[in-house]
Amino acid sequence: MPDGISTTKLDPVDYAVVSQGLIAAAREMGVKLIRSAYSNIVREASDASAALLDRDGNVVAQAELIPMQLGPMADTFRACAELYPVSELQEGDFYINNDPFAGGQHLQDVFIYSPIFVEGELIGFSGTVAHHLDLGGGNPGLTATAADVHAEGFIFPPSRYNYRRDWNGGPLERLVAANIRVPAQTIGDFNAQFAANAIGMQRVQQLAAKYGAGTLKAVMAELLDYSERRVRAALRAVPDGTYHGEDAVDDDGITDEPLVVKAAVTVSGETISVDFAGTCEQVTRNLNCPFSSTVSASLSAIKSVLTSSDIPFNEGVKRPISITAPQGSLLNPNYPAPVRARMEAGYRAFNAVMKAMAQVVPEKVIAGGNDTTIVTSISHLEEGRYRVYLEVFGGGYGASPNVDGCNAVDAPLSNCANTPIEATDMDFSHFRIVGYGLLPDTCGHGKHRGGLGFYRRYEILKDDVNFAIYADRFRLSPYGLFGGTDGERSRCFVERNGEVIEIKSKDALDLRKGDYLNLYTAGGGGYGSVEERDAADIVRDIRHGYLTADTARQVYGAEKVGG
Repeated sequence: MPDGISTTKLDPVDYAVVSQGLIAAAREMGVKLIRSAYSNIVREASDASAALLDRDGNVVAQAELIPMQLGPMADTFRACAELYPVSELQEGDFYINNDPFAGGQHLQDVFIYSPIFVEGELIGFSGTVAHHLDLGGGNPGLTATAADVHAEGFIFPPSRYNYRRDWNGGPLERLVAANIRVPAQTIGDFNAQFAANAIGMQRVQQLAAKYGAGTLKAVMAELLDYSERRVRAALRAVPDGTYHGEDAVDDDGITDEPLVVKAAVTVSGETISVDFAGTCEQVTRNLNCPFSSTVSASLSAIKSVLTSSDIPFNEGVKRPISITAPQGSLLNPNYPAPVRARMEAGYRAFNAVMKAMAQVVPEKVIAGGNDTTIVTSISHLEEGRYRVYLEVFGGGYGASPNVDGCNAVDAPLSNCANTPIEATDMDFSHFRIVGYGLLPDTCGHGKHRGGLGFYRRYEILKDDVNFAIYADRFRLSPYGLFGGTDGERSRCFVERNGEVIEIKSKDALDLRKGDYLNLYTAGGGGYGSVEERDAADIVRDIRHGYLTADTARQVYGAEKVGG
């Protein structure tokens, strides 16, 4: 048998208890990470993830947090293990990696893996990833104009360190702290990752102490096999064939040309492949999507559309799935392409796969939504200290065959929470939020309507405040499906002394005291013909303020609206 694989025969009851114990431990890691974090982007927005891996780096169980971060955790791990074999690890060691060209995503998502030993035997790893508020680079919080990946922040190549020797006041921690603008928050978030890894380690060791290391390893292997069997069974129910989908990023922030993403999805028996041939070439701005992110986006679309939500997402899910993208394309860029805003292209990969699946399983897909990461940074330097506010915004969800889209939520790959106004009031003095609410009439219409977008309005309280944004859906609307209409697009603008300054989707601007910054997010597309929408649903939307009566009459007809 391969090293580390157990031949222990599993008792069904032990399997049920231990497998759920592993999943519970991964979820507890996620809670620990978020509650221990210092920055608002992790503490409030929950832009972080956690997982347990087996000895070979296969994800066994994960917290239900950020899909984009979780898909490639095994690949990010393996880039470390290839350079520093697991057989050489000692207690207290850890792997670290954020290199987009070595299994990572963008630099701000730093992956840390801690080995789990039981009586001297390495049986697995606890792993976490967090989006770090600042890792250096050309601009506080984020930069939309980096010339290459080196301008986007601090790169951790696949590496092995020891916590006591290199972190915890050691040389690695001091090196990182010296290269970032907000060391208290960033180092605090790193420590939250180590704390979450420690919780995962303890829970796995407790399971091993109660049930035995052999049983634990056997359960890990069976969990992967179980998910694989479920996915293969789901694929067998889909008609064989090749299905095509296409979507596009608005632009590259320089020209008005859309960045086209094409997907060919081939189902053959109990396997499925996605080929992104025909996708546009990589660009000079930060919209390039590292291949690990492309894989993650594709996996998320396939699993959500074709499989049941009760199938545990682990490495077994990936076994029947293959994904390819041309080298040098937007979805598989060459070094040293900037990649900070890779979610924009990643979402278009998600949408292209979703559109392809709409041709064969229309009853399982959703219409286009906000489906973008709208990331804004409002930062200020005062008395030698940076204050960096970073937030990820959602919008309207696409409608489905059965229900309306959700209002004002983050998109499927991100899954971040909003930052409460009370939290920003406590942490930041250079701005305040003076408006926040849903945007009526921003949804696409149909048998089921899309979700509403929302707005936030900021009053700038000091001079020399830096604002930066990367986003999408400013030019190309969220698409409706099967007769549903498109959702409204996003918009950002600044009001200054009676003048309106339009902000592009990939942009930056120095703000002044007295400015008002306004952000409107996109609504979701509708699903099905507007003639099929129930009159009671239309009246309810008007009553709740989701639709104005004038819009409802124009779209659905006066006879359904009444009055």
